[in-house]
Amino acid sequence: MAAVRLVSVEKRWGDVVGVARQSLEIADGEFMVFLGPSGCGKTTTMRMVAGLEEPSGGEIWIGDRDVTDALPKDRDVAMVFQNYGLYPHLTVGDNIGYPLRIRGHSRSERKTQVLEVARKVELEHLLERRPRDLSGGQRQRVALARAIVRRPQVFLMDEPLSNLDAKLRVSMRAEIRRLQAELRITTIYVTHDQIEAMTLADRIVVMKGGVIQQVGTPAEVYGRPANLFVAGFVGSPPMNLMPAVVQEGRLRVAGQSVGAVPVPAAEGVDLVLGIRPEDLVIVPPDEADLRGQVYMFELTGDAVLVTIDVGTSRICVRGDRHLRHGIGDAIGLRLDPQHCHFFDGQTQKRLQLD
Repeated sequence: MAAVRLVSVEKRWGDVVGVARQSLEIADGEFMVFLGPSGCGKTTTMRMVAGLEEPSGGEIWIGDRDVTDALPKDRDVAMVFQNYGLYPHLTVGDNIGYPLRIRGHSRSERKTQVLEVARKVELEHLLERRPRDLSGGQRQRVALARAIVRRPQVFLMDEPLSNLDAKLRVSMRAEIRRLQAELRITTIYVTHDQIEAMTLADRIVVMKGGVIQQVGTPAEVYGRPANLFVAGFVGSPPMNLMPAVVQEGRLRVAGQSVGAVPVPAAEGVDLVLGIRPEDLVIVPPDEADLRGQVYMFELTGDAVLVTIDVGTSRICVRGDRHLRHGIGDAIGLRLDPQHCHFFDGQTQKRLQLD
């Protein structure tokens, strides 16, 4: 096990910037998730740690070793890929034990270690099968076992669950988190799925356009987003974002005066008010901070999602599953001042109110 440190690392292809100059420290034993949309630089960053991409500048440290110029085989990292990367002609046991074989371990040593790891991922009864005889979830567990058997200093996981169906993704998320907590091996996990990031990570690195936008625990990233991008990207449904301005000492949101919310800035400053769907309460229009009309009503099973047109803004509210409203109904919303987030309309950065 070892910490991972990136010092002013960047990746460029001519004038194209894949990863802007960034620095980051990942603690020994930490589960760090790189989160962002396609093309944001998260996979490129991980591939530089693995040695599969050469950085254009900066240093990469694993433990007390500068591995910037080291070959992938000399970095003591293990990767789990989206497409599993299994050898179709080998049995499950031979796939798991392959890293030990190429390192010269004896047959008896391989057998003992393969069986131990197979039990951890519940594959001991499938060791004689070949990958074509396995389900997607079983193949993913073989790929995990092959990485685990090496006992590397660092796990690198590149969207390992994206080929699985929704139910398998949930169970495999739990399996990956349990194994990492048990083994305490430093892990870098790349995903575009913010639910995976929230449920797996000790800390999340949110990226956009090759630039780190925020680093924090899931609670910090969700509860105190650093800017408008993070606010709109993290959360399902995402945070509601509405134009706002201070006029005559009162906050105006989507053209409506809101008296219950503290004034966050000087007169005339362009603001954006953010509030999570679960922090809005539906009330009668005459008791509301904001008023609008129902655009869409969706029952999700455990809750309802009500989409409301408020001026030129479209707002989502999460409500009790027994709530019912028709499309076009007049509706009111009450804001919880303690859960309002404000962002500068020009810089898009979070305004610190406390």
